[in-house]
Amino acid sequence: MSGSIFLVGLMGAGKTTIGRALAKKLNKRFIDSDHEIEARTGASIPVIFEIEGEESFRRREAEVIRELSALPDIVLATGGGAVLRAENRQHLSQRGTVVYLRASINQILQRTGRDKNRPLLQIADPRRKLEELSRQREPLYREVADFVVETNRPNVQFLVQTIMSHLELSPKQIDAPVGQQSTAMPVGNMHAASDVTAPSTMLVTETIRTTRTTSSTIIDPVTGDTIASSNSTFTSVDIHFDAQPNRRDMDTSSIASSNQSDNDQARGTSAGETIRLEVDLGERSYPILIGRGLLDDASVLPSYVDGKRAAIVTNDKVGPLYLARVSAALRAAGKQVTEIVLPDGEEHKNWASLMKIFDVLLAEKCDRKTTLIALGGGVIGDLTGFAAASYMRGVPFVQVPTTLLSQVDSSVGGKTGINHPLGKNMIGAFYQPQAVIADTATLHTLPPRELAAGIAEVIKHGAIIDAPFFDWIETNVARLVARDDAALAYAIQRSCEIKAEVVRQDEREGGLRAILNFGHTFGHAIENGLGYGQWLHGEAVGCGMVMAADMSHRLGYIDAASRDRVRAVTLAAGLPVTAPDLGTARWLELMQVDKKNEGGQIKFILIRPLGAPLITHAPQEVLLQTLAACTGD
Repeated sequence: MSGSIFLVGLMGAGKTTIGRALAKKLNKRFIDSDHEIEARTGASIPVIFEIEGEESFRRREAEVIRELSALPDIVLATGGGAVLRAENRQHLSQRGTVVYLRASINQILQRTGRDKNRPLLQIADPRRKLEELSRQREPLYREVADFVVETNRPNVQFLVQTIMSHLELSPKQIDAPVGQQSTAMPVGNMHAASDVTAPSTMLVTETIRTTRTTSSTIIDPVTGDTIASSNSTFTSVDIHFDAQPNRRDMDTSSIASSNQSDNDQARGTSAGETIRLEVDLGERSYPILIGRGLLDDASVLPSYVDGKRAAIVTNDKVGPLYLARVSAALRAAGKQVTEIVLPDGEEHKNWASLMKIFDVLLAEKCDRKTTLIALGGGVIGDLTGFAAASYMRGVPFVQVPTTLLSQVDSSVGGKTGINHPLGKNMIGAFYQPQAVIADTATLHTLPPRELAAGIAEVIKHGAIIDAPFFDWIETNVARLVARDDAALAYAIQRSCEIKAEVVRQDEREGGLRAILNFGHTFGHAIENGLGYGQWLHGEAVGCGMVMAADMSHRLGYIDAASRDRVRAVTLAAGLPVTAPDLGTARWLELMQVDKKNEGGQIKFILIRPLGAPLITHAPQEVLLQTLAACTGD
């Protein structure tokens, strides 16, 4: 990515921290204009303000920005007030790509509360001052910015990749100033970037031509939905996106050692620890608790049931194992408990089961303060969540997943629903739980097929977003199959971190969240074609990933070695790698009925390369080749 990048925004928005990381990622020089002023004058910013006044500081700042912005190929973090002068805005706009880093007042106060180097905030009411500065400067930031990036979540690498996404979305053509030279001036605080590192984890969507616009939005080229604020547009794009969250930015306060080294992570998380993550959705945020024996702690589940009543929904396989224990904990906490037991199996994820839940709730006169408890796997979680979203127009619910698949995937993110004879998960709602409580001890009662089905979703997360995690899975798949508690806990933790971050960015699957459907286009066709319940969902997804990897290879997105790695780790997990022969016409018919499809075209989630997803269409001849290569009797 050629050209300079200029970061603007209020103090505390993260310009220096993100700027350094961005410069390192892009192999550019990083400069902070405030630091440069301090280097030139030999005085700190507060001292300059005190001795010379703000107006004199702004003149110095304008001189520095005029000179720095003329340098080639830099990342420049400007002072919060740099946009106040029209000449600064003109230099920044004409000489590089301007990124407005925007943070909430609350976040800025948290970050700057103890910083004595912010002279404008050394007053009795810094909040009021920040609000005043925001009102004054917000229009100027937006005027000069090519796009806006929200920095409320302090995940530096994620934010860096978001910026890189937009840079690829809308490359800005800059005419280099006449006589521009890299040695035009001494820079006191210039950091040379390190060597370019290995390719980062990215989301890449297909290249699609769109119309240029002057509005302040960027349109997702796949969905047509707004995905970010921007003053510029694009004609053809490859979106690069790192959905790999930084573990140290997650809420893991209950972990004894949250800063595990790579070797610690390779060994796995300590089996005795309770891991707490957070799905950050503002007012609808909720925790994910992961640990062994959580159902034995009678205080955990009741703490997420605010009302006096709870209705537990389970099935006839899980109920005999855990229903009495869960009910007893709730009753001991003074809750009135209703128990609803459904038949087990994907074939029962239907309207009849949903109606049975409603029948019991109404017969028991459950009110809108009743909390539903989903005790079981993905089917129970989806049914209970949909019932909670619908009953009395919405009641709270808690996910208590008891299968690996539900613990690493379906219980997180708020997707709920039922199947229809013509398609899987076609009827449902996005509805977030109050909490997810994943007791890893429940995995020891799973049949081997159910365990393998869950490992499929773990593999998926590594394949599409986190190549190092995929490496870890390859190394530790035998431990997962053997139900090693530490390995299982780490696999669940990392999968939930990944999914929580994707959901935070795209809760309702407007674009990015579609990457979580890697293997699902083929997998859903298998489930429907054979009849729901013949193959487990995870088995179908595992085989679907093998087929998606084959297609990725045929389209030149991955090499043969990567394709074979996906197949080998899927097989090692105990999953099928050969799809049933449904007949070409039936395959095509089934894949046409998919929520991701648009305009009658089948949309696939592929990988380019391993660890980076691609949302695209595929020529029918390539699809037919994949079907021929991957299906059998």
